[in-house]
Amino acid sequence: MNSPPDQLDLKTTDIAHEFPPFLTVYKNGTIKRNVGSPFMPAPENLNGVRTKDVVVSSHPKVTARIFLPESLTPGEKLPVLVYIHGGGFCVESALSYFYTPYAASIASTCNAIVVSVDYRLAPEHRIPACYDDSWEALKWVVSHASRSGPDPWVNEHADFGRVFLAGDSAGANISHTLAAWAGVKGLESDVKISGVIMVHPFFGDGKPDGLWDFCCSDGTGLDDPRLNPAADPALLEKLACGKVLICTAENDILRPRGWSYFEALKESEWKGEVEIVETKGMGHVFHLFNPNCEEAVSLMKLVASFMKDDKVLSLL
Repeated sequence: MNSPPDQLDLKTTDIAHEFPPFLTVYKNGTIKRNVGSPFMPAPENLNGVRTKDVVVSSHPKVTARIFLPESLTPGEKLPVLVYIHGGGFCVESALSYFYTPYAASIASTCNAIVVSVDYRLAPEHRIPACYDDSWEALKWVVSHASRSGPDPWVNEHADFGRVFLAGDSAGANISHTLAAWAGVKGLESDVKISGVIMVHPFFGDGKPDGLWDFCCSDGTGLDDPRLNPAADPALLEKLACGKVLICTAENDILRPRGWSYFEALKESEWKGEVEIVETKGMGHVFHLFNPNCEEAVSLMKLVASFMKDDKVLSLL
């Protein structure tokens, strides 16, 4: 039973669990999401970007929102970015007022097709549902490599030599696991992931995490490689991408976790290139709350440069 804040029965006062700022769980099973933005219908055009919603998997049902720049010539090929939203694995949506304008901005600035994944949320759909759904979305994108997939935009305009994964916070965590799974399982048509962009990534810090434990049905403790990639160096070195960009923020409580991931990746046997960029004076996902600020604009330019195969650090 899931109730938004304005519909919660006020008589439900017995709290079983609290996970600020995300969830309050009541003893009668009611789940109150304390943060998150409303659903936004897919606009026909959003600042020069076309959008639509697609079903990427029927069993279970997983949807995604696709963003395509309008300034295309017939047959022009663009890089593809599979974007995975944050929210502690339990709030927000790719179809929200929070993430829809942001994904459209990525598509416009980076001149890319963006496929933003609307994975099922915990705790109603416990982990690993978010990972499994995101993997299905990645496989759906790759199924178009033969130019006979279910979506005409992807068939006509996707450059499968330039496929990227990206996400913020928990979504950055999921993007890491997808890259690792691609290295272990492989992708259809031998498609390779060009790079992974992790913005303010959430990973474990070596201490128990109550929200993770509550949301996870198959966890293996503090050394779960999804929570602590350094715990499984053999898996870390299998990341199926040539480069990784990690973005941290100076005032973000998760900042040390991004740096720890950077060090673990550098020390592993993975053969790619990793860069880390830190934004001074800013907090967690500042670029989503204030997308027009100077720091957010600079961060978006770094992402665009990374996708164009430029050296990000040379721009700082």
